[in-house]
Amino acid sequence: MIVLLLPAVVLAQASVVLLLGDSLSAGYGLDREDGWVWLLDQRLRQAGLPHQVVNASVSGDTTAGGLTRLTSLLERHRPAVTVIELGANDGLRGLDVQLIRDNLSALILQARAVDSRILLVGVRLPPNYGAAYTNEFQGVFQTVGETEGVALVPDLLQNVAEHWDLMQPDGIHPTDEAQGRILENVWPALEPLVRATSGSGS
Repeated sequence: MIVLLLPAVVLAQASVVLLLGDSLSAGYGLDREDGWVWLLDQRLRQAGLPHQVVNASVSGDTTAGGLTRLTSLLERHRPAVTVIELGANDGLRGLDVQLIRDNLSALILQARAVDSRILLVGVRLPPNYGAAYTNEFQGVFQTVGETEGVALVPDLLQNVAEHWDLMQPDGIHPTDEAQGRILENVWPALEPLVRATSGSGS
């Protein structure tokens, strides 16, 4: 787990943005300062938003793994905003879509129980998993987002995964050059949640 700390003088007043994700948010294959979560920390500072970013993303994590970790993270950090970026590894393993849906809903309920605002982040699977499963998998995020009434980023890697020059040799993880695009995919949905918890709302 990576914790991006703001200066101590700000930290005492900072609200927490908690990132619960997998390798796409943990920055697999990248230097820490190149990942989109690090860029998010910089964006928040530039915007004058006094938030501490806690990156609790773990490479290889699943929705079930997130459930085992989230309770303690919520107790420790009491996040104002929780970003749930999990499910990709479930899909890559071909897990039952209903199980993924149930786990995502359970994660949202846990975060909501501590009055955290929630952003759900989805991802698309490679086409070699077949149209039926990939479409059903992608629909999980939209369904959960609508059912639970939370903000949604449908595809974290929109305008990234389609470009091989922005992907690492494994074809799954984005390069450092892609991280800015990933942040731009997340920011429009995340910014209102962060500003609503900044104290000013502006």
